[in-house]
Amino acid sequence: MVASLLVVLPVFGLIGLGYLARWTRLLRETTGEGLSDFVFVLAVPCLLFRTLAKADIPETQPWGYWIAYFAGLAVVWVVAMVLASRFFARKGPELVVSGFAAAQSNTVFVGVPMILKAYGDAGAVPLGLLLAIHLPVTMTVATLLAEGRSASIPLLIKRLFTHPIIIGIILGSAVRPVIHFIPTPVWTLVDLLAGAAVPCALISLGIAMRRYGLESGLALPTVLSGLKLGLHPLLVYWLATRVFEMPVHWSGVAVLFAACPCGINAYLFAERYRQGVADASSAITLSTLFSLFTTAAWLTFLGVG
Repeated sequence: MVASLLVVLPVFGLIGLGYLARWTRLLRETTGEGLSDFVFVLAVPCLLFRTLAKADIPETQPWGYWIAYFAGLAVVWVVAMVLASRFFARKGPELVVSGFAAAQSNTVFVGVPMILKAYGDAGAVPLGLLLAIHLPVTMTVATLLAEGRSASIPLLIKRLFTHPIIIGIILGSAVRPVIHFIPTPVWTLVDLLAGAAVPCALISLGIAMRRYGLESGLALPTVLSGLKLGLHPLLVYWLATRVFEMPVHWSGVAVLFAACPCGINAYLFAERYRQGVADASSAITLSTLFSLFTTAAWLTFLGVG
């Protein structure tokens, strides 16, 4: 339990710092919006560019591993959107935010340290594979759902190919064959911007929490947290151990990856569309708090706690 607390403590620390800075008026209301814009337009695209450009993706893909994780993600995303629509009257981009929040994991602050501590070097390869495509896949799906609901095909194509996230994904994939020819100063610039993504996003989230509080109530964020911390890892565990065959440490990495709390990118996405921000910020905070107990339970159940 203490180890789990130490893993998520930096998350709460940066969120709390943003909240406190706004509460004491050290930062203005518009600072959070500016930070989220910076992260979404520059920092996260650079993070995706670097991740995809340098990812060690094997030629032979572990399809059972991919399907086990992303099938669970898809089910949780759909269930979250159905519940948010039917019982909480969410629609449009805010409905997409609900699905995004319930399905996308906090990998940087919680997933990586927890999984590497649990499985060591043996978990590095399956972890790296998920890290390489997890955010590109979820961001692309969220963008398609938000932009495609009312846009014509030409307008949708235009919006996608001018979208900062999609641009980062395309460029990261395109430079893989020529990565060794990119000058060092370019990588230094990319690293600086990518490194700012997580801390700036969490501080921005803290400012948003001060602004919105629990404006959306506890009901929907609690449902989204339950889907993320409960249903998602359960589905992945069943698929990875009962439906597909893979090494124990591969299935364990997939389950722990799914058991992570809601990721910060749901909040960034909500800020970008100015819809569902209160839902996303509350779900991230609640799921991160609950994950102190749920991740410890999964570590024990998997025999690596």
